[in-house]
Amino acid sequence: MLKTSGASLRVPGHEPVTESVADLLAHEQPHDYKSSSLSVGAGVAGCKVPQIEVPENDGRPAWNSKLQYILAQVGFSVGLGNVWRFPYLCQKNGGGAYLVPYFILLLLIGIPLFFLELAVGQKIRRGSLGVWNYVCPRLGGIGISSLMVCGFVGLYYNVIIGWSIFYFFQSFQQPLPWSECPIRRNGTLAIVEPECEKSSATTYFWYRQTLNTTSTIAESGGLNVKMTLSLLVAWIIVCLAVIKGIASSGKVMYFSSLFPYVVLFCFLVRGLMLKGSVDGIAHMFTPKLEKMLEPQVWREAATQVFFALGLGFGGVIAFSSYNKIDNNCHFDAVLVSFINFLTSILATLVVFAVLGFKANIMNEKCVTENSEKILGYLNSNVLSHDLIPLHVNFSHMTTSDYAEMYGVIKTVKEGSFAELGLDQCLLEDELNKSVQGTGLAFIAFTEAMTHFPGSPFWSVMFFFMLINLGLGSMIGTMTGITTPVLDAYKVKKEYLTVGCCVVAFFCGLLFVQRSGNYFVTMFDDYSAGLPLTVVVILENISVAWIYGTKRFMQDLEDMLGFRPYSFYFYMWKYVSPLCLIVLITATVIEMAISPPGYNAWIEELAQERFQSYPPWALAMCFALIFVAMLPLPVVFIARHFNLMSDGSNKLSVSYRKTMMKDMSSLETPDESHFILAKPGEAPPPLPIHRALLAPGGNKPLDPNSLSPKSCYGTGYQNAAISPTTPTTPESDS
Repeated sequence: MLKTSGASLRVPGHEPVTESVADLLAHEQPHDYKSSSLSVGAGVAGCKVPQIEVPENDGRPAWNSKLQYILAQVGFSVGLGNVWRFPYLCQKNGGGAYLVPYFILLLLIGIPLFFLELAVGQKIRRGSLGVWNYVCPRLGGIGISSLMVCGFVGLYYNVIIGWSIFYFFQSFQQPLPWSECPIRRNGTLAIVEPECEKSSATTYFWYRQTLNTTSTIAESGGLNVKMTLSLLVAWIIVCLAVIKGIASSGKVMYFSSLFPYVVLFCFLVRGLMLKGSVDGIAHMFTPKLEKMLEPQVWREAATQVFFALGLGFGGVIAFSSYNKIDNNCHFDAVLVSFINFLTSILATLVVFAVLGFKANIMNEKCVTENSEKILGYLNSNVLSHDLIPLHVNFSHMTTSDYAEMYGVIKTVKEGSFAELGLDQCLLEDELNKSVQGTGLAFIAFTEAMTHFPGSPFWSVMFFFMLINLGLGSMIGTMTGITTPVLDAYKVKKEYLTVGCCVVAFFCGLLFVQRSGNYFVTMFDDYSAGLPLTVVVILENISVAWIYGTKRFMQDLEDMLGFRPYSFYFYMWKYVSPLCLIVLITATVIEMAISPPGYNAWIEELAQERFQSYPPWALAMCFALIFVAMLPLPVVFIARHFNLMSDGSNKLSVSYRKTMMKDMSSLETPDESHFILAKPGEAPPPLPIHRALLAPGGNKPLDPNSLSPKSCYGTGYQNAAISPTTPTTPESDS
């Protein structure tokens, strides 16, 4: 046990027992938990470490049902990225061919690491701070970094929910307010708003009437009142959803996790009935196999797998910590991972069915406009009527007729064709216009919905779906923040939740300035990517290489009742760390070669233009990375030199009760007789655990062949020790 632990298990001797144990025993009632056990292993500097097998009724809150827990994990992992990021990556990286690297990396990185987080949370039954303090105190900074990243992401993620809330309430209008450009009146003269005419009605509504954005990040422009109120509503909703912990959030998840699927299926059925939807889906799933050879495709697939499952945020660990100790978390990991994958495919079908419909409309519009140009050239004798095929009807121009006419004119007027200003109007070009993120949700998709019959209804459904998708992810993010704090400190849950939401709202005012959209982009690019990747690889290393994969596999067998496949042993030990190292290297290289900047909306041009960050904003970008990763080296150094507590003395009340209940199950009628034994009295025998098994499952490990580690969790060891065996730790290298 580490020096600052509040309880220790000693053989009888002349040294007095620690006061904290005596105090705890004095306030505890004896209990009998036959399944509990207590074993002794070696810890840092040879100190003895108690093994705590946590009983189910340890006073910790629990999910009302397995369905509620699964929906919570699905709601956290399935978020806005499944709707507006995955379809874009498919379109960009080879269509159906992109699914191959994504699925391979889901098996190599996603499921094993998701299973790892579920398992450690369920076994130790604490949030991210407590879990990594107990697995390896020197790497306790993992939990702090995870908590800080959750904070950064929650700040801007809820702003997106605020945008969706604004659009949701704006959708109760007929026609939709973004369906037409506004008219500017000057006396008797009425003209279309120039900024809107240069772009489009949906683009103008987004940049001017919703965000009222400035042209640079350096120009604040003051608070946007509409967005500030929307953000306030978003935080009130999140606060009400998580204020009672899983007691309230679990009930919310029944609706927020299931309703998006209802909307997606409705949109899929409606989309398939629209003209051109099949073109969009066919374009989406036509594989471009040559793309699979590009390293960039694999890097983006790995990043998407990583973020799609919510790895490293702490929400996965927090949710699983409320499970029963014998819950089959392996089944949960596989189930949630495949639900996430299938949801991404479903969302991609919906998006491209709707975008295929939109592409057909835009292509027909292009044909109509260019046909009018050609008709004007014919009337002004710029073009000869002999160039027009006889079967062409200008009043009912089809895309095939226009393509034939375009080809003839281009061939005959080869020298002066560019002066005519005719567009080719290819459907493929419209389908290749890739959009992601806010551009997909608030511009492209909203524009397509204006052409739907009953467009307000579909708009209300769409943005209500986005609100629920975002809410599910925010509940997981907030749980990843509040659960570790509640485990470590005696704070009233309601006060902590309200306090976090109030502080987050005022910090979030940065994102509801007129330039706030640019800060959302900054935080999205820099606050989570690299820090979370580092957090997850340290999680993997601390379990697989410091705690020991063989010991962890044995713990899983004790917990689940069956031994996980050896596949996971090799994934955790070798493959996943290697993949994460490659991903970190590729991310750093990408950040180094890509100029840091943002797409600014230029009002005069009514277009987006890439702009580099000014020096202060660039410093802010790297400060986000630095601050999120700073706890990792600070905690390591501080605990290496004994400058701070190892965290083991910050047991939650329920965790302390659990440890005392475990002690009470030993074969002695009096706990104090065992702990406070007089010199010369022999202690009762410790329970004998079966030997640790290698991945093969039959050959026991030789305790003498294994060397002690420098980092052991004070509550997470399963060493096999008999009464006659010296207290030597068992570990794998």
